[in-house]
Amino acid sequence: MTCLALRRHHIMLQPESARVIIRPFIPSNPQRLATIIGRALALTEEEVETELAAVHADFDSRHLDIEPVLMSHFAKVQSEIFTQRPLTRSRQLLIGAIFSGEYSLEAAALFNPSIVSHPDQSGVPEGGLRFIMSLRATGEGHISSIEFREGSISPDGHITLVPVSRYVSLPEVLPNPTYRKKRFIVKLHEMGFDNECTASVMDILADDFSRSELAARVASVRRESLPLSHESRRTLECVQWLADSNYELCFSSKLAVSERILFPVSQNESNGIEDARFVRFVDDDGTVTYCATYTAYNGRAILPQFIETKDFLHFRVLTLNGTAVQNKGMALFPRRIRGRYVMLSRQDDENLFVMFSDNSHHWADPHLILRPAETWESVKLGNCGSPIETDAGWLVITHGVGPMRKYCIGAVLLDLDDPTRVIGRLRHPLLCPEGVEREGYVPNVVYSCGSLVHGGQLILPYAMSDKATAIVSLPIADLLAALLEDNSPPEVATA
Repeated sequence: MTCLALRRHHIMLQPESARVIIRPFIPSNPQRLATIIGRALALTEEEVETELAAVHADFDSRHLDIEPVLMSHFAKVQSEIFTQRPLTRSRQLLIGAIFSGEYSLEAAALFNPSIVSHPDQSGVPEGGLRFIMSLRATGEGHISSIEFREGSISPDGHITLVPVSRYVSLPEVLPNPTYRKKRFIVKLHEMGFDNECTASVMDILADDFSRSELAARVASVRRESLPLSHESRRTLECVQWLADSNYELCFSSKLAVSERILFPVSQNESNGIEDARFVRFVDDDGTVTYCATYTAYNGRAILPQFIETKDFLHFRVLTLNGTAVQNKGMALFPRRIRGRYVMLSRQDDENLFVMFSDNSHHWADPHLILRPAETWESVKLGNCGSPIETDAGWLVITHGVGPMRKYCIGAVLLDLDDPTRVIGRLRHPLLCPEGVEREGYVPNVVYSCGSLVHGGQLILPYAMSDKATAIVSLPIADLLAALLEDNSPPEVATA
């Protein structure tokens, strides 16, 4: 009988309501919009300066640079301004402020972490590691976004986090991203838009085309097809939706890691970006890309999405294709196996599957590898992030849901050459919610979206009841031994 000693690190990431961004606050009713603009236009220049000074006094200290955001929000309503007279910059800024509001990103929760090594390891002492942790932040309206933290592991296993900045910044959404024609057509066909209108739009475009080139082609087809049939109108709307769902973001290199925030951009994620599972993917030629799957939610349906970045400054967000792209909990393996990409998934919201592909953006033919076996996972099970390669096999940290909707964390081991084969499994949980960990937005839950191995230790960040985040570690050799032994199930002790 093996006793697994968990080391609880003195780190607790609690939600901080003072970390805010500025979002548009624009009424949808045109009459109300016009009335508000009218009040702003009726102010004298002296009144404008006084009111704008009050805005700066109240909000400058809460944001890195407020004026560009206010001007961008002014631009959103500029077409509704019913005067031909030029407006001073101060009046434009004040109108922008009138149609703006603060949003507290993590007022409700900061949870569901994943952890990867930092792309920059310069200056790290031998035996240490710098890392980046992603977190799901949830605020007003339960809208989720992705935040980041930077930290380090010392040679003796001590974990520290870089102090969190008071500020957060949204990235620039690149206005003219590029798309790959083959992927775009495949996704349109999957969505049921394999028709003449689709062909008319796509046939003339190059193998790699820009957003502006697509927009021009859609406009041309729209003009040529008048009057539009219902099918053509829906097809062109879907083309637009698909383009909006694939976008590129860029942060300034001057921003600290904790100041970068990935907030919903496209309509399909308007109600949240949930549970990003980041992994450091090394391709066969040695190229390193940080990839993540996440769940986009629009208030009605979920859609698995994919993130790619090399530096955590420039991000590409893409839709995933294929019949197996459904449900939550997709997690990419950190390298190819026998030349193919490999992904964990949960097709039926109950069991664990693995699937293989020649294309990291297209997934089909899932293979069932694991069903619930113990009472603590009797409702359903899933992964807690991407598999970790060890000499003994692929280590998969799992979560199981049992009686009273209690979430616990477990582990399984898959064969290195054939990850459809399970070669080890913990019968008892590795980690269960205890004490204050049981209290939160969703009680009785421990959950993770990704861990790593360093210095012979499994570093496991985990969320507590959809509220806050903590970190434990344990010797990887002990965990592998427990997974592979044939006798009694392991006990878990805490230290």
